[in-house]
Amino acid sequence: QVQLVESGGGLVQAGGSLRLSCVASGSIFSGNAMGGWYRQAPGKQRELVAQITNSDITNYADSVKGRFTISRDSVANTVYLQMNSLKPEDTAVYYCNAVVLTIPSRRYWGQGTQVTVSS
Repeated sequence: QVQLVESGGGLVQAGGSLRLSCVASGSIFSGNAMGGWYRQAPGKQRELVAQITNSDITNYADSVKGRFTISRDSVANTVYLQMNSLKPEDTAVYYCNAVVLTIPSRRYWGQGTQVTVSS
């Protein structure tokens, strides 16, 4: 069973930066898998923040383009989310996600890490 462990969340003032890390227990991020970050604010649905493929093709939500950067280290089996110019509306629980591209595909979630941006 693959486990994803997030870290790096916390409290930061608006305009500040945080870097989230997601370490996988297996070597999935070095194989045929996509990594991603989602977030869920109180009273809202979980939404995609950013994704990265095994070919390092990235995709971002419009609300974070130009401010957030997703990257991965296949040797360390880790996916990162660098968050700059944080806004209060970025406050949410951030979840790491991995999709192993087998047939059928397999999806895994981390436990989440809280990010709070104060104004």
